[in-house]
Amino acid sequence: MTSPLRSVAALVAFSASIPGLAWAAPLTAEAIETATYSGGELPSGQSALTAKVQVMLDRAGVSPGVIDGIKGGMSRSAIAAFERRSGLPADGAMDPQVWAALLPFAGGAMTASYTITDADVTHLTTHIPTDYLEKANMTSLGYTSVAEKLGERFHMDERFIAALNPGVPLTAGATIRVIAPSKPLRAKVTRVFIEKGTNRVAAYDAEGHMVVNYPATIGSAETPSPSGAHKVRAVAMNPEYTYNPAINFTQGTNKSVLVLPPGPNGPVGTVWIALTKPTYGLHGTPTPSRLFVSESHGCVRMTNWDAEELAHMVQPGVTSVEFLEKGTSLADVMGEARGTSKAVQAAVAASAALAASVAVPESTVLVSSAAPVPRPPHMLRDAGVVPATVPAAALPVTTMPPAGVAPQVVQPPGAVLPGGRVPRGR
Repeated sequence: MTSPLRSVAALVAFSASIPGLAWAAPLTAEAIETATYSGGELPSGQSALTAKVQVMLDRAGVSPGVIDGIKGGMSRSAIAAFERRSGLPADGAMDPQVWAALLPFAGGAMTASYTITDADVTHLTTHIPTDYLEKANMTSLGYTSVAEKLGERFHMDERFIAALNPGVPLTAGATIRVIAPSKPLRAKVTRVFIEKGTNRVAAYDAEGHMVVNYPATIGSAETPSPSGAHKVRAVAMNPEYTYNPAINFTQGTNKSVLVLPPGPNGPVGTVWIALTKPTYGLHGTPTPSRLFVSESHGCVRMTNWDAEELAHMVQPGVTSVEFLEKGTSLADVMGEARGTSKAVQAAVAASAALAASVAVPESTVLVSSAAPVPRPPHMLRDAGVVPATVPAAALPVTTMPPAGVAPQVVQPPGAVLPGGRVPRGR
C-alpha cells in the first residue's frame, strides 16, 4: 500500500503490468449502479456486479477487504460470513437468497462524486523505508500517494480508483468517482472470535448476535497466533510502535529498542487493540489488499478501517478474544444464527435512508486522515544514537518500565485512546 504513484493514468499502467490480474473491459460507476443479479456465480475477473456486492457487504458490516470488483478469496469468504450471520448455508457462493439478503443494504447510490481537496494532496510521505532505524527517524509513516489516501478513505483498491477514473489526474480540484460506504456500525461487543480456518474475525454482542465480520492475516507458520481465550486490555488509535528485539523478532541488523512514529504505513497501521496475552493484539495494516497472502508475527491484522470500527466496539476488561483452531468453526461454538443485532438493524434503516447525493460520507474520515503531529524533540534521533527507553513524562498514555520490559498502555475501562504506544506490535 505504499505506491508512490501520483496519477490515475500511472496507476492504470501499473495495474496492467501485474501478471494474472484480470482487469476486464472499462468499468464505470454507472455500470455498478445498474448492475443486477440474474442467477449463478459472480462473473470471473472484475465486474460491476462483484463491485456492487462488495459495497453491500461492506455496508452490512461483513467486510470484503478492499473493494476492487474482483471475484476472489476475500469476497468469497465475506459472502460465507454474511450467509452465516443471515442464517443461510455458508458456502460462499452467490445465489438468489444471498442477493435478497443483501438488498436491504443497497439504499442510496453505490458510488459518489468526490472533488479532491488541498488536504488530500498534502501531508504525504515521500518514501517508506524498510529498515526500522530509518523509520524511527521519520516524523510520520503516512500515506505515500493521493491514491493510497483516498483508497483507505473509500475502502477501495488503488487500482480500482484508476479503473473508475481513467485518465483523471489525482490532483486538487479534480472530481473523481468513488465508492460510497456507509457509516461504521456502532455496538458493544462482548466476544470476538479469530477463526484461523477462514482467516476471518467475527464480533458478537451480549445477546449472541454476530455484529461484524472482517478478513484478517492471522499469524504465520513461523510465529503462529496464540490459542485459547483472552481479554481486550486496551485500545490505542494511531499509535506509535515500539520495536524491541529482546522480546520480539529481529528486523535487519537493528539490535536496540526503537520507537516508530504513527501512521497508516506503520507496522500496526492506525489501530492497536491490546490483549491480556502479553505482546499480542489486533491491529491495522499498511497493505490491506494482501491480507490473505501476507503473514504476521503472531498478531491479527485487518484493514485500517475495519480495525478502527472494531476498536470502537470492544470493551477493555470485558470483551473476550477467542482463537478458534482450524477445524473449529463459529457454528461449532455459537450454533446457527438466531435473530439480528440492533446494530445491523440500524444499518438496514440507515441504508434505506441514504441519500443518493452523498459525496463524502462522514464514516470515511479515518483516524489517519489527520495531519501528522510533530514528534517531540527527544524522539528525533540520528542513526548513531538510539536510546533504549523514552522518558515517561513525554508519554501521558503510557508508563515506561526498565529497559527490556514491554511498557503497558494505561487506559480507563471502556475508553479509546486517541494516541498511544504499541508495546510490542507484530
